[in-house]
Amino acid sequence: MSRTLAEVLDVVERRWPISGMEPWDAAGLVAGDPKAEVRRILLVVDAVQATVDEAIDGGFDLVIAHHPLLLRGVTTVAEDRYKGAVLAKLIRGGCALVAAHTNADVVETGTSAVLAERLGLLDVRPIVPSPDGRTGLGRVGRLPEPTTLGRFARRLAELLPPTATGVRAAGGFDEPVETVALCGGAGDSLLGDPAVRAADVYVTADLRHHPASEAREQALVGGGPALLDVSHWASEWLWLDRAAAELREDLPGLDVVVSELRTDPWDFQVVQ
Repeated sequence: MSRTLAEVLDVVERRWPISGMEPWDAAGLVAGDPKAEVRRILLVVDAVQATVDEAIDGGFDLVIAHHPLLLRGVTTVAEDRYKGAVLAKLIRGGCALVAAHTNADVVETGTSAVLAERLGLLDVRPIVPSPDGRTGLGRVGRLPEPTTLGRFARRLAELLPPTATGVRAAGGFDEPVETVALCGGAGDSLLGDPAVRAADVYVTADLRHHPASEAREQALVGGGPALLDVSHWASEWLWLDRAAAELREDLPGLDVVVSELRTDPWDFQVVQ
């Protein structure tokens, strides 16, 4: 069985409406003919050489990537640049590319919601809610039973796919943790949000020195969460399984596969 790419795009729009995309984002169809047939779909976090090779070699007709390939500062698709090389390979291989990014973050079953669910959080709500109150950026909830920061960090490390950087913690190993705020991907923009400030721990990725340091110093003065910094790729990879299940439900007969390739950019870490 096959569907046209246009039919698949209709499902993508219903599941992850483009209206939920942040103004700076570039989700949607990146390459492909809407009239082309689609039989096999590969879900990835990043459209990079390795995952595109996987798609072409595996006979996939469509790659749905979480991260947009053409986001900012793209002025050429020459094939001596990696973005041009990736696009050329997709086009020559007859494989389309679609990005579902911040529009897939904010939905009820988006990246942060899936991470909250896998952690078993209760009474979950968005950190930055949309007008409907059910969707929005990030999630905050409570654990069924209180634990410590150290134990929670270990649990998080066991849940996420392994990466070179693992889980970095700012806070005492034995600090109590019950309320958890989290944001899949880079979430330091939410460090000052009242819901994050009120949590016992904030889980996100790509925490930079100054925002993390200032958040911890502020916590000493006026309270605030411990921090757990995880791999950007790992924090969003868990969502792919949910996205695949939703696509299988809406597009019966199509082969929907989640890539197992690690596209986290770091290969190893030397601990001093």
